[in-house]
Amino acid sequence: MKPIFKKIEKAIEFLLWESRLIVIFAVVSSIVSAFVLVLMGTYDVLLIVKELPRAFSDATHYEHFHKEAITHLISAIDSFLITTVLLIFGIGLYELFISKIDRIESDNQSAKILEIHSLDQLKEKLAKVIIMVLIVTYFKYALAVKYETIQDLLYLGIGIFLIALASYFMNKDHAPVTKKTK
Repeated sequence: MKPIFKKIEKAIEFLLWESRLIVIFAVVSSIVSAFVLVLMGTYDVLLIVKELPRAFSDATHYEHFHKEAITHLISAIDSFLITTVLLIFGIGLYELFISKIDRIESDNQSAKILEIHSLDQLKEKLAKVIIMVLIVTYFKYALAVKYETIQDLLYLGIGIFLIALASYFMNKDHAPVTKKTK
């Protein structure tokens, strides 16, 4: 009777271990989404380039173009940053759940930003990029707001201060430590 329980245990352990491969759907979806966002960001930039000759030929059109160009550029940056989040997420999940990517380990030409060995590393890298996405999104909305009172400007200033504070604390651990010598 014990050998049958051992076989059942092995079968369950096999199924549990292989169930990690379901993560491949998240990996593929993440990479496909990143590709779509790169296309969207590129399209935003191409819209600006297309309007550029007309903007420089007419002074009244330039003012409207300038506002639209800033909006499109910030949207493109936002798309590219979210693309980065999706790439880090997809590659990180693949490395953690499916298999190590040998190319990342052996590549000497690029930074090791996509090298992920633990869930904490993945969370830390994602958090940094997500904070950058939030900063860019704040900037995009800050440009769209009409500042009519001193209170509106005060809120803008407080928002900028809080972003700077968050950025400081985010990078505080990575600042070089200098030792004082006597």
